[in-house]
Amino acid sequence: MTRPKRTANASYGADSIQVLEGLEAVRRRPAMYIGTTGPRGLHHLIWEIVDNSVDEALAGFCTRIDVTLLANGGVRVRDNGRGIPVDKRSDTNESALTTVMTTLHAGGKFDSDVYQMSGGLHGVGISVVNALSRRLVVEVVRQGYLWEQIFEFGEPVTKVKRVKPMKRTGTEVTFWADPEIFEESTEYSAKTVITRLREMAFLTKGLEIRFSDERGEELVEETFRYAGGIVDFVKYLNANRDPIHNQVAYFEHKDDNAEVEIALQWTSGYTETVLSFANNINTHEGGTHEEGFRTALTKAINDFARSRGVLKEKDKNLQGDDVREGLTAVISAKISEPQFEGQTKTKLGNTEIRSFVQKAMNQALPEWFGKHPGEARRIVDKASQAARARAAARQARDLTRRKSLLESSGLPGKLSDCSSKDPEVSELFIVEGDSAGGSAKQARNSRFQAILPIRGKIINVEKNRLARVLQNNEVQSLITAIGTGIGEELEITKARYNKIIILTDADVDGAHIRTLLLTFFFRHMREIIEHGYMYIAQPPLYSVKVGTKTTWVENDADLDEIKKGLEGRKFNVQRFKGLGEMNADQLWETTMDPAVRTLLRVELVERFSAEETFSTLMGTDVEARRRFIQQNAKDVRFLDA
Repeated sequence: MTRPKRTANASYGADSIQVLEGLEAVRRRPAMYIGTTGPRGLHHLIWEIVDNSVDEALAGFCTRIDVTLLANGGVRVRDNGRGIPVDKRSDTNESALTTVMTTLHAGGKFDSDVYQMSGGLHGVGISVVNALSRRLVVEVVRQGYLWEQIFEFGEPVTKVKRVKPMKRTGTEVTFWADPEIFEESTEYSAKTVITRLREMAFLTKGLEIRFSDERGEELVEETFRYAGGIVDFVKYLNANRDPIHNQVAYFEHKDDNAEVEIALQWTSGYTETVLSFANNINTHEGGTHEEGFRTALTKAINDFARSRGVLKEKDKNLQGDDVREGLTAVISAKISEPQFEGQTKTKLGNTEIRSFVQKAMNQALPEWFGKHPGEARRIVDKASQAARARAAARQARDLTRRKSLLESSGLPGKLSDCSSKDPEVSELFIVEGDSAGGSAKQARNSRFQAILPIRGKIINVEKNRLARVLQNNEVQSLITAIGTGIGEELEITKARYNKIIILTDADVDGAHIRTLLLTFFFRHMREIIEHGYMYIAQPPLYSVKVGTKTTWVENDADLDEIKKGLEGRKFNVQRFKGLGEMNADQLWETTMDPAVRTLLRVELVERFSAEETFSTLMGTDVEARRRFIQQNAKDVRFLDA
């Protein structure tokens, strides 16, 4: 047996054990606390502060939150809650405010007498924000005075000082993210922040949240307050859809340790939108509250279908996918002792909540069906149609599998695969058209880059059931090439490539094809996006040649800037009508060479924003699509968000 070579110091003794003091661990390993140091992690800093203010609202002490994106790059979050305690702790003789800001796992969320329902139970949120900020100023109004303390890189640079008398109460945190931590960018997306704040207002009935953006030439302001809570949330999500019953079904149930609110409405569409929350935290990976909801929903609809004779004795029960087709639902659980998976809180683990939600649904939904028999019948009829379509989809899947097995490689014939079998280094370029596909095949590095040309525009999955989607040849090729399967059968570990790159022309048709592909992945292969495997290539639209030097330009705005800098000099501009017009060397140099190319990674920052965008852009409401395009025409980046 050959021993592995030692590439580090072989000495490993007591002195090798490091103890990271204070917030040093956060600065050394920030992704452990905020998930990523990319845009999602940057925005997570805001969520941590806002969540604290929302917890004050849940406790009954806060009615308004103000969030401001400052012109100098900072963020200010202000609430009218009780204010963080500022008096000195008896055990440390240090202000409680300083302790909360500089110590992990320090806060009032551990005391159920202070916060009965809270999302921030780890006690690390505000201290993590402090650790990852180059500067942070916290102001507290409490005990009749305004108090202030200033921090830099997590360390206090002033003591807690009493500034002036003030009657109200509340907390204001202003911070500037550290660009050494967030090297990619410290610029916040107003759209992302607005989406999250709107969501929080829906989930906290009656809470007023005000947003301001001071960074542009004009001040942008929005206010969110919803008396209907999650009922208004469902109506908002379905604004551009076609509900099959007018009234949103709403239930609530509570005991001493938990409470749950559920709102649901079915539409004539084919996609399922179920958003779940625990203590106002978006649990986009689901959890026990969502499991209880799904189980009870399936049972209630099957029971009603059999009681009304829609399902006969010999018929099989409707499945979960059948009853949830076209469903829009919001599940909001509040728990005194929630168990989240990880600090970023994406999945709820409390086992008792499964039966708690299930019991609530088992009682409330049959009662609602009994009071609304017409609506219930339309829901059951839609589920029955979905069941028939599911059987057809199963046949289409089986046909796709058999077709693959008949081919010698088991892969689509149009795929030019790479020689590497290691998914971590392998890339799949989904290329628009045979002409561009030919250029990409010549340009690629065949060792790790695979090319899959697709012909025309793939089927719009927003308007079609899965059975018809699976009959589409381009979709079949995509599924087979990637290797994971789709939907609930998707196995991410079987992905043959860890970079799946959409490469389309830099024009309107290319943007449409890109959006169709993103819609397909979002609806049927979402884990590809969630695992960070989805990318968008950035081919140039122009080349600008000055003498022997060529500059590649992605859009008209950049071209105008370059022209301004070339006044008085001779230059030649070439516009590429499509990728097929670029020779292999140009395509490699501009778009495919990992050493110089620019790729945009597709991230699911806010699921409900993505639901809204895809439903609007690819759904049946033409007027809503026109309004969306008009509103976003000046910032086309959001079309791929």
